[in-house]
Formats: sequence, structure tokens, C-alpha cells
Amino acid sequence: MLVLGIESSAHTFGVGIVERGKVLANEKEQFSMGTAGIIPSKVAGFHIRNAKNVIGRALKRSGRSINEIEGIGYTRGPGIGTCLQVGELAAKTLANELGVKIAPVNHAVAHIEIAKRFAEMKDPVALYVSGGNSQILKIDKKLGRYRVLGETLDIGVGNMLDSFARELRLDPAWGSSIAKLAEKGRYVSLPYTVKGTDFSFTGLLTRCTELIGSEKKEDLCYSMQETAFAMLCEATERALLLTNSKELLVCGGVAQSRRLREMLAALSKSHGMRFGYAPDEFNADNGAMIALVAEKMLKRGLFMPIGKCDISQRYRIDDALVVW
Repeated sequence: MLVLGIESSAHTFGVGIVERGKVLANEKEQFSMGTAGIIPSKVAGFHIRNAKNVIGRALKRSGRSINEIEGIGYTRGPGIGTCLQVGELAAKTLANELGVKIAPVNHAVAHIEIAKRFAEMKDPVALYVSGGNSQILKIDKKLGRYRVLGETLDIGVGNMLDSFARELRLDPAWGSSIAKLAEKGRYVSLPYTVKGTDFSFTGLLTRCTELIGSEKKEDLCYSMQETAFAMLCEATERALLLTNSKELLVCGGVAQSRRLREMLAALSKSHGMRFGYAPDEFNADNGAMIALVAEKMLKRGLFMPIGKCDISQRYRIDDALVVW
């Protein structure tokens, strides 16, 4: 089945084309946040301006024509409302013109599923770390849903890193800029909050912000990153042992962090577990992950009439049905 997927939950408008689980194309345009971060109305306008071009590029890369598309998928949520609406409208327009079925995809499910494909894992504990959320997850085959083993009690780790980057007026204001400065830093004692398999990042962000000017920014970046990642590792290790799991997967935008992957790899090795992740192209928000899950959904009859398709800014992963 040839499926086109559209991702538009935040700053990326991505289009992927998948056939029988193979990625044929994965094109995108990304809004440049500069030092200001995401301004929803501006990002939505950016997506509108770039949608047609990105769809065209994806088709060209795949070597297929628009009339060969057999199904459409789009990100239903979670995400920024105005951005999600652009992807929803584009997907509904294509599905209506082509007369094909459409599948509303959960963003978090898509991150996990494409990472599982590249890591060749079937039943891992997944640490999903992104701007909007941070969760420890494992599929419950009896329920046909992902079960939340642990999660952030306030903000996602990516949100924390991006927010601090804005406080430091870094350009671009996101986690990769924090990681670059962290390479030259030394550790400063900071709040560490883990409650069982849950964690909290606002105290860490607040304290780092308070220390701007009194501590070197390189030291603050290093310390924030090390503390946050240690918290994630502790909670994840506890979830792994409680579920007696043998596979650990990390996915989502923050999974591009080499330092986080290094720490998780060491954790996995100490327990004799397999560790895996997707290439960075597929950890960042992308259309291929949406197309991949949409193909699975459409094959299982999990499509939605166009008139009932919608978005959900707070679409939790444990509300999404997965029966594959």
C-alpha cells in the first residue's frame, strides 16, 4: 500500500511516502525559531506557504505520482493547534481529491514505531523524549494500547532545554545549542526530581535561570543536561527492571542527543539489554513516521470518514489504539 503522511505538530512541515513499511521519501521544511521560539500563528503561516512544495518534493523523491497514492495519514495530535490544522486540512483535501481513506495518527505512536523499525525491535520499553512531552512507554498487547510507565509531571525535557536556550538568547534557541555549550562546561549542583518512574523539570529550569550571570553559561548548560538526562535514566532503569524488559528504545527529538544516547547505552549494557534508536532524520519530527503508522492503521481498518477527522492538541498516547 502506497501511503503519504503529513506531520505538522510544531515547527516542522514534513511529508513522507511509505510502501509496505519501506520509506520512499521523507521531505520537510522547518520554521527557523531564532531566539524567539515558536510563535503559533507564524509557524502555521509558514506551513501553509510550504505545504504544496514539500508534498511535490516527496512525490518526486519517491518516483511516484499523486494518483498512485492509496492512503493518507496526518498528525492528529498532540501538538500546537494552528499547526495541526494545516496538516489536517492538507490531508483531508488530498484524501477527498484522490478518493482514498485517511488515518489520524498519534504523534508519539509514530515516533516509537519508526524507531522500532530502524532498531529492529519488537517489544521495547520506549523512552519518548520531545519538546512537548517525555514519557516511558511499553505496549500492552491485551489492551492494544501503549501503557505509560512514567512521565513528566510538568514539562517535556525538550521544552526545558529550549526554554533555557531562549533565556540565554541562543540562536537557534533549542537543545542542540545547549548541547554545544555543554561540551565546555563543568558541573554545578542543581535540583534533581524523580518520583518513582515520574520526573519533573520545572525546578531544574527555574534554578538554572536564577543562576544566569552568577555561573558560566557553559557550566549551566552542562549541568542542566547532565542532571536532566540522569533523571531520565534513573526512571527508565526502574521501569525496565519492573517490567523485566530486554530492549530499550529512545525516540523523539531529544533522542538526537549523543550524550543521552551514551548514558542510555551504558545503562542497557550494565543490565545486558539491547539498546536502539532511529537515525536523527527520523527522530526529528518527520512525515515518514506518520505515513508508516497510517499504513498500519489503514491495513487494519483504522481509518476515519473525512467529515469526522479532527485534531486533538492533547491526544495522549494511551488513548490511541494500536492493534499491530
